[in-house]
Amino acid sequence: MNYVYILECADGSYYTGWTNSLNKRIKTHSAGKGAKYTRSRLPVKLIYREKYPTPTDARKREAQIKKLTREEKELLIEGYKNTGN
Repeated sequence: MNYVYILECADGSYYTGWTNSLNKRIKTHSAGKGAKYTRSRLPVKLIYREKYPTPTDARKREAQIKKLTREEKELLIEGYKNTGN
């Protein structure tokens, strides 16, 4: 399975990425060995995720989410939280 995810960084900013191993990727970010962006913004917290069958689908969705405004991302995250995830 492939995932698109949003992390909330210690400074309150959001980081969006994709992976085929969500738990491993979050551990990598948390250890300061993930994306350059998150290394200086630890700790990070997983606040959103979506599943996709193919890497291509996940990358397309990642690109869509990255184009959203902060307010639009917050609405997406809030809707996710309200679904019990």
